[in-house]
Amino acid sequence: MTTEVRVPTLGESVTEATVATWFKKPGDTVAVDEMLCELETDKVTVEVPSPVAGTLDEIVAAEGDTVGVDALLANISEGDAGSKAAPKGKEAAKEAEAPSSAARTASGDGGGGSVDVMVPTLGESVTEATVSTWFKKVGDSVAADEMLCELETDKVSVEVPAPAAGTLTEILAPEGTTIEAGGKLAVMSQREGAAAAPAKPSEAPAAAPAGSGSGADVEDAPSAKKAMAEAGVSRDQVTGSGRDGRVMKEDVNAAIAAASAAPAPAAAAPRAPVAADDAAREERVKMTRLRQTIAKRLKDSQNTAAMLTTYNEVDMTEVMALRTEYKDLFLKKHGVKLGFMSFFTKACCHALKEVPEVNAEIDGTDIVYKNFVHMGIAAGTPTGLVVPVIRDADAMSFAAIEKAIAEKGARARDGKLSMAEMQGGTFTISNGGVYGSLMSSPILNPPQSGILGMHKIQDRPMAIGGEVVIRPMMYLALSYDHRIVDGKGAVTFLVRVKEALEDPRRLLMDL
Repeated sequence: MTTEVRVPTLGESVTEATVATWFKKPGDTVAVDEMLCELETDKVTVEVPSPVAGTLDEIVAAEGDTVGVDALLANISEGDAGSKAAPKGKEAAKEAEAPSSAARTASGDGGGGSVDVMVPTLGESVTEATVSTWFKKVGDSVAADEMLCELETDKVSVEVPAPAAGTLTEILAPEGTTIEAGGKLAVMSQREGAAAAPAKPSEAPAAAPAGSGSGADVEDAPSAKKAMAEAGVSRDQVTGSGRDGRVMKEDVNAAIAAASAAPAPAAAAPRAPVAADDAAREERVKMTRLRQTIAKRLKDSQNTAAMLTTYNEVDMTEVMALRTEYKDLFLKKHGVKLGFMSFFTKACCHALKEVPEVNAEIDGTDIVYKNFVHMGIAAGTPTGLVVPVIRDADAMSFAAIEKAIAEKGARARDGKLSMAEMQGGTFTISNGGVYGSLMSSPILNPPQSGILGMHKIQDRPMAIGGEVVIRPMMYLALSYDHRIVDGKGAVTFLVRVKEALEDPRRLLMDL
């Protein structure tokens, strides 16, 4: 019996897709829900699972073909009793000698079969990870969903749970190994009577945000986004040839080729010679993927943006007095401490309304203004700097902001932040004062156009009303992208933040 594989529903207003990758070829055996191919639309990438177990007879739509909804992709001849169809010819002999991992997963020997431990979905544009820690060793017994190992990507750490209860029989990717998404990490033998966790078809990634290039609803091809991320190419370096300026994969390849043809930049300065007795006392440690990404993004920020920093100082007397007066009542009612960050967040949201270019970003030759504030709060962790994002901070109360900061800060320190929690920020606040910094110039968090640096509160003599008085003062630093923010706008923003902090009643009066 032959079963047709057709294009699934692609989503509202999406009528066609491009066949990006076939994971199987004609003659291959497939299991129910095993991934056959991947389709790309102008919004998401969709994986197509096998509707039945059997043999892939024919591929009707080849890679690169554009197909409509419900179009025929392939034909599968079903196997007997829902099992895999027997391979033909030489393939059958090979399968008889060495069963595939899928077959070993499904088979049991009276005492349960083998279960493969695979790399989970790592997120959009993340194609590989490094195995940082194994919590179990070969021969250990594990319970279903017990953590086996931890993977480190260039954005987040991912814990891999056991898909079933059993014994860890083989580790295929030891610590330090770099492994691609979907790769095999280990093999487990299932306990007798314990069922393996059912394999679920990979969910399509969440729809990417609407394109903002030309005001139309245009989104770059997912394959192009992936290629740009892998090659480290920014969107404004690529000219789109698709409909309405949509960037296609071939456009990225052309941009990469043009860049490689350009004169190579001067090589980095070599490391200074080290005496033999000093070298013996040195310790060389490979940078973590997170640290490599931090280094690259910070340097890219300096190379791309016309970054400038303006400074001011704020008298913290009123904020400190208000905090002291209400901190006990605030904690009793809301269950969270009243800190300074909520005041600064509120003051920045207030100032961003008056100076919207500080809350905007550049996309090619367009300026994209954000009519909302997704506030990034830079947080230092044992593994490096991360910036969790508080979404719609401009619509939140003091208590909601403090709760969000406390919750995301704890998740950041524990390495539990997801990629979604660190994406989409429109402005960032960095508090170097917690480490004792008196003055600094923060670096922009691309593609944002502004970042506010807070610093240590220091008692200093100030001339007020013709007299010298001691006041708790803090230096503020606003780094901004001069391509989009003029000096007047940057100074105005910082002055509005200063005014709101020195007289917090202005925040209530929207002044």
